[in-house]
Amino acid sequence: MFTGIIEGFGEVKKLIHENENLHITMDSHLTSELKIDQSVAHNGVCLTVIAIEGTQYTVTAIKESLDKTNLNDLKVGSKVNIERAMKLGARLDGHIVQGHVDQVGQCTEAKETGGSWLYTFTYDPAMKNITIEKGSITINGVSLTVINSGISDFSVAIIPYTYEHTNFHEFQVGTRVNLEFDVVGKYIAKMQLLN
Repeated sequence: MFTGIIEGFGEVKKLIHENENLHITMDSHLTSELKIDQSVAHNGVCLTVIAIEGTQYTVTAIKESLDKTNLNDLKVGSKVNIERAMKLGARLDGHIVQGHVDQVGQCTEAKETGGSWLYTFTYDPAMKNITIEKGSITINGVSLTVINSGISDFSVAIIPYTYEHTNFHEFQVGTRVNLEFDVVGKYIAKMQLLN
């Protein structure tokens, strides 16, 4: 379980394909606080730490994760939003995030608006995911509030702190992002489909 409050960046140092798996080695200021078998969200994807050496650690993404996320877009040098799992009893500053990406979306607009930034994203509505105005959404692991909610698109407004401390500052039109829709909304939508 995560909150969508990003703790820092990881920088991709090595990518190794093994059969259908991808081993991703990251460098991060958080490495010294990690341990083997720990869950860490990478651009919103929950992955398990399998090795630690110095300031670097390695996680493995399986085919399921690679097929449903933007992890295949990573290159050596890519900045990745990272968050460790939430501690039981800790303050929930973002919203309930599972680290299970629902689908990949695409940035269609990125513009500065007088000290903040407005981003618009599209996604395939055939997967039956929904957003609601002022509801929660996770984009590359970042907990955000939806504005301009549409059938297959939505926008978010980013404050300067979030712009600087997540990989949002690298987004441009065409950037593919991981989307995790609000878990409460998903349950409600599923119940309506069953009735």
